[in-house]
Amino acid sequence: MRKTTLLPLIQFSLYTISFLLLLLFSHANCELNDQEQAVLLNLKKHWQNPQPLGHWTPSNSSSHCSWPEINCTDGLVTGISLKNMNINGTVPPFICDLKNLTTLDLSNNYMTSNEFPRPLYNCSKLQYLDLSQNFFAGTVPDNIHRMAQLRLLNLGANSFSGNIPASIGQLTELRSLQLFACQFNGSFPPEIGNLSNLKQLELAYMTTIMPARLPSEFTKLKKLKYLWVTGSNLVREIPETIGEMAALEHLDLSINNLSGKIPRGLFLLKNLSIVYLYKNKLSGKIPQVVEALNIDVVDLSENNLTGTIPDDFGRLTKLSGLGLFINQLSGKIPDNLGRLPRLINFNLFSNNLSGTLPPDLGQFSMLEEFQVSSNRLSGQLPQHLGDNGRLVGVVAFDNDLSGELPQSLGNCNNLIILSVHNNRFSGNVPSGIWTLPNLSKLLLSNNSFTGELPERLSLNLSRLEMSYNKFSGKIPAGVSFSKNLVYLDASNNLLNSTIPQELTVLPLLTALLLDHNQLSGFLPSDIISWKLLTRLNLSRNEISGQIPKEFGSLLELSELDLSKNQLSGQIPSQLGHLKLFSLNLSSNHLTGRIPSEFENDAYVSSFLNNPRLCANWPSQNIIKCNSKNKNSSKNSFKLLAWIIGLVIAILLGLLASFFVVGMYMKRKHGLDLTWELTSFQRLNFTESDILSGIRENNMIGSGGSGKVYRVAVNPSRDIVAVKRIWNNKKPEQKLEKEFLTEVKILSSIQHANIVKLRCCISSGHSKLLVYEYLENRSLDLWLHRKSSRASTISGSVQPVVLDWPKRFQIAVGAARGLSYMHHDCSPPIVHRDVKSSNILLDSEFNAKIADFGLAKMLIKQGESATMSNVAGSFGYIAPEYARTTRVNEKIDVYSFGVILLELATARKACDGDEHTSLAEWAWRQFQEGGPIVDALDEEVKELCYLDEMCCVFELGIICTGTLPSTRPSMKEVLKVLLRCNQPLVYGEKKNAATLTSTV
Repeated sequence: MRKTTLLPLIQFSLYTISFLLLLLFSHANCELNDQEQAVLLNLKKHWQNPQPLGHWTPSNSSSHCSWPEINCTDGLVTGISLKNMNINGTVPPFICDLKNLTTLDLSNNYMTSNEFPRPLYNCSKLQYLDLSQNFFAGTVPDNIHRMAQLRLLNLGANSFSGNIPASIGQLTELRSLQLFACQFNGSFPPEIGNLSNLKQLELAYMTTIMPARLPSEFTKLKKLKYLWVTGSNLVREIPETIGEMAALEHLDLSINNLSGKIPRGLFLLKNLSIVYLYKNKLSGKIPQVVEALNIDVVDLSENNLTGTIPDDFGRLTKLSGLGLFINQLSGKIPDNLGRLPRLINFNLFSNNLSGTLPPDLGQFSMLEEFQVSSNRLSGQLPQHLGDNGRLVGVVAFDNDLSGELPQSLGNCNNLIILSVHNNRFSGNVPSGIWTLPNLSKLLLSNNSFTGELPERLSLNLSRLEMSYNKFSGKIPAGVSFSKNLVYLDASNNLLNSTIPQELTVLPLLTALLLDHNQLSGFLPSDIISWKLLTRLNLSRNEISGQIPKEFGSLLELSELDLSKNQLSGQIPSQLGHLKLFSLNLSSNHLTGRIPSEFENDAYVSSFLNNPRLCANWPSQNIIKCNSKNKNSSKNSFKLLAWIIGLVIAILLGLLASFFVVGMYMKRKHGLDLTWELTSFQRLNFTESDILSGIRENNMIGSGGSGKVYRVAVNPSRDIVAVKRIWNNKKPEQKLEKEFLTEVKILSSIQHANIVKLRCCISSGHSKLLVYEYLENRSLDLWLHRKSSRASTISGSVQPVVLDWPKRFQIAVGAARGLSYMHHDCSPPIVHRDVKSSNILLDSEFNAKIADFGLAKMLIKQGESATMSNVAGSFGYIAPEYARTTRVNEKIDVYSFGVILLELATARKACDGDEHTSLAEWAWRQFQEGGPIVDALDEEVKELCYLDEMCCVFELGIICTGTLPSTRPSMKEVLKVLLRCNQPLVYGEKKNAATLTSTV
């Protein structure tokens, strides 16, 4: 009975204790939530309140778990993901006060440190750490194995240097190790082979690593699925034991110096899907495929492989991409390759392949890319090549192919390029090909094609080459619809009738070659749209009449050939205004005097077989004109004008001297001694420290709006850069506007790639801007000084040549700064004067954008504004800005494109050649189809960087497109740049145009 009485009491006591414990736990949990929120808010403050984290605000107990960047488990923070948040600064120690933190992603920001962030050692539960694509530097410590719980470690695309510590091999829980694109030296530690759980290993683009073999210990990684060691100085043979890596699916050892044969064991791997071995020195025959029947992509291009293509490649029913180009392969292409059901990319160009093409190519697969040029192939193109309508490119030039083009190509609406020149094709071009909506390049030269041109051509056609064929009939008026046409070569055909006026309305045309035809009639005179024309060849026709004086307005023209026609009348004097590299007016019926600008030996053969032409310079082939002294009165007038001008100049000099003396007396009597300092950050100097350093011997540069001085301030001799906007005169309205604009912008921007404005100092007649000092000065000093010189920068003699890794780092940094201005500032900022002298470099060659005196803050995103005058520097000015003075972000994109071309070629922006700017010269190089590598800077051109340099060069061309609408945004430019030094999907290797279309 007593037990029965006590039972309810015991139960009540237990319930009470449980309730109290629950209250206590709830209270403790609330306190812990408050503490974690405080840590997160301190993180935000430590990183100077980045704009993307503006929603991190103090609130009730658990609100931070709802922030998108935070992951919580049971109300406690376990993950932080701050990828691509434009965060500056370091990793603070208190981040590990989040005791349950297992995941930390800080990738693709602007974080800096001179060493690996050791405070993370205190995050005892950390399993996932991604610090990639930042600016961390220094060495990775030998005791990295203290982070024993790590399953993923990604330090890629930073500036880490020194040896890769062998202790990484003790992080036995690692599933993914990514160290790509750093500056490690030494060699790859074989201890990595001890990571028995590793599934992903990325060691690519370590150009500073010591040349070494792929460690044979790596083949102990039995669980490894993904191995990426592109461009990292691998030499000698691929280990035969690679066939023991049973789990391997993705192998990329491209762009190295591997030699020897491809291990037969490689194709014993049943799970193998991707094989990239391109750009090595591999030799011998391609092994037979034995077990690797799951292969999706094989790229063995740009090696020294010999023999034939194995027949059993036709067994790879999952194969989507085959790249064997630039080798020494011979024999016939196996017919069964044409029956592969998933084949998309088929690239076998530049070999010694012979025989006919597989007849079933395109019939059973969704073929997109077909390249077999520069072989010894014969027969016809496969009739089913375009059956599925997915083809993007057909490149088959330099073979012995014959017959007619397949009708199926006329249904390929995605086709961008059709290049079949230098073959023996005949018959009519299928009518559908001419008007394909995306066709950009149609190259048909050196064949035996017949028929007439259609009434209309593709709207997107930019290059049409059809010379040395048997095309006849007239040039259709509908050619005017091809507004994007840049290059038209229809020479050496049977074209007749007149030159249609519609040809003159093509605004982008740079070359028009119609020579060796049967054209008649007069030359067109309404040529106002030909502003970009550089080459005009109408020779060997039956054109009559006079040369229009309007031809003298073609200021970009460098080659003019009107020879062997029936032209008459005088040579217009306006032609003398042109800077012609090549001129040929011979074998016509021209009369009168040759313009004086052509009276030199450079043009001695330009006027032959025109009996009634004369000149005033000695020539065996041209008669001398009758000259009379009609200039005596003109000479007297010129002498009088010269005397008057001299007197005026003396008077102006005296007035200027009086003005200078007066201003000096004002200054001497203390009219300019009041200074006002406005600081934008904590300073350790005063205005007197700055003013005492404004001396001529401290001047380091000058520009249109003032001089720049290097000034040492305070006892520690810190260095600042001081820009003096004007001095000893009343401020002009233009300069006042520049000053206010620069102060307004720079005082509101804090970004790792934009120069920091520390303060400004103003007086009645002088205004000074005080910046952080950047030791390596400006990019143009590094790119454009003569190779025989050295330069003293930062107090020591530096090498003159700026190597490619530093140039690429500078390009990425400048792109990040401009991208921030255009896309992350509100309102967005347009610089208006982006050029290499305004890209400054710190001691580590990190780029910072400077000189915002010409910047314009737009009212709304995407809304353009009109400026009263054009600002900027020749060679960098976008063509539409020069014409209309309308401002938007695309004028900065154009200027940045010029900088990319400078980095790739080391040419000056205004110095493409003697006639053109760099952008125009680069565009012409690209359009003429020559190898891009020929345009690159020889002093830094190395095999391991060629893809990257070509990608940057092409991106520069894209950014400097004539039409603003065709230029990418700076955010897209940055993405393309970052992908220029990363592996791409098959068929995209370092092609800026392809990358731009995919970002």
